[in-house]
Amino acid sequence: MARYTGSVCRQCRRENMKLFLKGDRCYTDKCAIERRNYAPGQHGQGRIKVSDYGTQLREKQRVKRTYGLLEKQFRSYFKKADQMKGVTGENLLVLLERRLDSMVYRLGFASSRNEARQLVRHGHFLVNGRKVNIPSYLVRPGDEITLREKSREVVRINEALDGVMRRGVPSWVELDRAGFKGTVKTLPVREEMTTPAFNERLIVELYSK
Repeated sequence: MARYTGSVCRQCRRENMKLFLKGDRCYTDKCAIERRNYAPGQHGQGRIKVSDYGTQLREKQRVKRTYGLLEKQFRSYFKKADQMKGVTGENLLVLLERRLDSMVYRLGFASSRNEARQLVRHGHFLVNGRKVNIPSYLVRPGDEITLREKSREVVRINEALDGVMRRGVPSWVELDRAGFKGTVKTLPVREEMTTPAFNERLIVELYSK
């Protein structure tokens, strides 16, 4: 499957905002946005006039890159969100947050979504007692995500758990640090999904053309 293998810091600079793709580094002064707050490339510091379409496209790219999705995957989520009751843009973000790799990241078992995706694929987690190695698996309220017994000594996972308080655990999940497990209390609310700050309305306008 096609995937991006270049520098993720270039993606943050291209989108002109922190996408928190590098884990703990994004919270320090070593972050690329802090050092070079302009687009990459030889024309990165030039003046660029952005059209309405360009603004909408950039917002879509920001969300895609944050959650590590390809265009076909992202469009599929949008179609599903459009068929659900409620506001399409909010439904889209809720669906993306319900992904298992996103929940693993939110609970603090990984320092980035990319790392969480790899951990899920390698079978480190159980959902309601059953092994799930599909990053796109959609969790539901009441689901319990548990780190497998033999994975609890993995140094990288424990380092991520020790540093989880830096970014905090959102209110829609509950972490049991001692038990290496977390519970999905409820579906996320749009007002609580503030990092990064997206304008999902622009994505809806883009796909509605």
